[in-house]
Amino acid sequence: MGASTNYSQVKVSVDTEIASAFKGACTAAGVSMAAELSRFMADYSSSVTMRKAAPDYSTRRRRRKAIKGIMKQLELMKACEERVCQNMPMNLQGSEAYDVAEEAAASLEEAVDALSSFWMVP
Repeated sequence: MGASTNYSQVKVSVDTEIASAFKGACTAAGVSMAAELSRFMADYSSSVTMRKAAPDYSTRRRRRKAIKGIMKQLELMKACEERVCQNMPMNLQGSEAYDVAEEAAASLEEAVDALSSFWMVP
């Protein structure tokens, strides 16, 4: 027996033309109206939560801390792109995929350097 899922019915009053267009769009996309409305509510709820939880960058110290965090993320992404290049089979080196990964790593390094020099982050 599978785990039970709790559902809640929500009554929504919508203009008939909007409801009809929504139903037609869902049918054309092969998805249920309930699934699309659930997805919308989840996305909307998380975006509202994200907006309310916006960080406070009012001081230089807070901005520098945020920049350091961004730089760490960029450095991680750069390392991933470099691994892609290193682990690419010989027959694909020089390919478009290899060039894209190599260019991405170089661009990420430039971004880190620019942030580092601009913010003088040690």
